[in-house]
Amino acid sequence: MAGHSSTGMVDLPSKHSVEETVSRLQTLLQERTIKLFLLVDHSGEAAKVGLQMPPTKLLMFGNPKAGTPLMQAAPSAAIDLPLKILIWEDHDGRVWVSYNSPRYLQERHGFPSELIKNVAAVGELARAAADQPE
Repeated sequence: MAGHSSTGMVDLPSKHSVEETVSRLQTLLQERTIKLFLLVDHSGEAAKVGLQMPPTKLLMFGNPKAGTPLMQAAPSAAIDLPLKILIWEDHDGRVWVSYNSPRYLQERHGFPSELIKNVAAVGELARAAADQPE
């Protein structure tokens, strides 16, 4: 079940491993010509310094045609752009896909509500990567 917390984070269960969910998201971004700016392998970096944590990866992606108008309307939105999706495994072995809800981003930065459509794809991408219906 999708979880919406008071922090504006949406958590969706994935039907796939972290690696497969990341791969699915990367494919979706390529298909939609959305630029992947960065993939941070938190668990991989932890392992390099002798620490262990469940698989945890953060993907940062976007399209300047969508993001720039948000930052023009509300410069503080740049702190949350490019968009991010966190793909992680909990301590029980369940995989989650988490992202900031578009409504939360709009409320946090105060950009006009008609610009929510510019960040709405994050939910669609997260659901598709997690293999969850709308």
